[in-house]
Amino acid sequence: MTFETLGLHPAILKALTEAGYSTPTPVQQQAVPAVLDNQDLLVSSKTGSGKTAAFMLPALQRFATLPDTEKNTKTQNQERQAARARGGAFRFKAATPKMLILTPTRELALQITSATAQYAKYLSHIRTVAILGGMPYPKQMQLLAKNPDILVATPGRLIDHLHSGKIDLSALQTLVLDEADRMLDMGFIDDIETIVKATPDTRQTLLFSATLDGVVGKMAERITRSPQIIRIASVTSKHENIMQTLHFVDDLAHKNRILDHLLRDVALNQALVFTATKRDADSVADWLNIAGFSAAALHGDMHQGARNRTLENLRRGRVKILVATDVAARGIDIPSITHVFNYDLPKFPEDYVHRIGRTGRAGKNGMAVSLVNHAENKNVKRIERFIKQVIPINIIEGFEPKNAIEEIQKKRKFHKPGSGKKRHQSPSSQRHFMTNQGPAERRSNPSRHKRSDTRSQSQSSHRRAQAA
Repeated sequence: MTFETLGLHPAILKALTEAGYSTPTPVQQQAVPAVLDNQDLLVSSKTGSGKTAAFMLPALQRFATLPDTEKNTKTQNQERQAARARGGAFRFKAATPKMLILTPTRELALQITSATAQYAKYLSHIRTVAILGGMPYPKQMQLLAKNPDILVATPGRLIDHLHSGKIDLSALQTLVLDEADRMLDMGFIDDIETIVKATPDTRQTLLFSATLDGVVGKMAERITRSPQIIRIASVTSKHENIMQTLHFVDDLAHKNRILDHLLRDVALNQALVFTATKRDADSVADWLNIAGFSAAALHGDMHQGARNRTLENLRRGRVKILVATDVAARGIDIPSITHVFNYDLPKFPEDYVHRIGRTGRAGKNGMAVSLVNHAENKNVKRIERFIKQVIPINIIEGFEPKNAIEEIQKKRKFHKPGSGKKRHQSPSSQRHFMTNQGPAERRSNPSRHKRSDTRSQSQSSHRRAQAA
């Protein structure tokens, strides 16, 4: 299948060709015809599957074929200028977008806006703007004054403009919830419910999420009408092109020494290092710069302008290592990232999948490395149960953890999903170690020694009784 067979407008096809798009991805093949057929959609697909184009291409197709769209070029900015020329006052009119895309983070919203500009390169009459937290209020008012056709927004900032009357969703035709699971994890469920109530019942709803179960599934039932369900490469599927490894560390100093060593790998082009807190992102980035690396931090406390500059420097290769929190790194799509490091393990197993998905983009190979303290063993097990695979342990000569390999293996037996409390480790699922030595020998069964010791004590007591 090609993009031509999807029936897209020639202007869109021309833009896709120039952008290097050759054939639609599986999610695009199924979603584009369904959206054009005005169906509601529930889509579960892993990161990097091409979901942005899956909902944006059919939307642009509609705008491109509307007979009166090209005529509607007079914006509120032009009205403002005309009012000033007449010496009168301009009365701000609420923006009435036809399409709304909700995203959990600013970075993802900007990525969607950038992709839309690429797809609509030859559809100049279609206006797309992003309204985000951290953006100066006058700038937001200037963008809304253009009365955009497509609005990309984070829930919190959109709610502010809804309450102040700056945005009117009564004429909305299409509502897209991108990464709905993440928005719910971040506590946006009430904001989403408020936004949905402000839209007409006749709207088309497209929900994209890593999973369609649990809270996401219940919300989807409430806001969609007889949706078509599309499941493409579940979030729990293995990342065949990403090599995942695990390094056990004894303490912070040990962790930093291993990270420093791995970052000097000649095969590393650019890397993304995930930390649990904003403070850690800043401190790790500062330490890496002192160590001679070109590093920068990215987190939610940074102003939007600073975040944009950091990402642009990463794209241009001026920054080699980006140290970021989960929220800030959501939606980053930079094919040159070859390595992802979990300096801290994520809070939720789902976030592990999203993290490692930042590498191995566009079919390339990637490396995902987790630096784990021995006390975090339970967190690793939860991740392994979620992804349904074992993460191999890597031990580097000269950087070995103090705990013996045998002791690590004893604690790290893989618990298969759905096996209840019963612990089982088949030969195919036994943990293996990536070392220069052979696999460690199994330790003898401690319970067998315990029984032997008990039997010896009993025999000794019997002999003492006979002697008495």
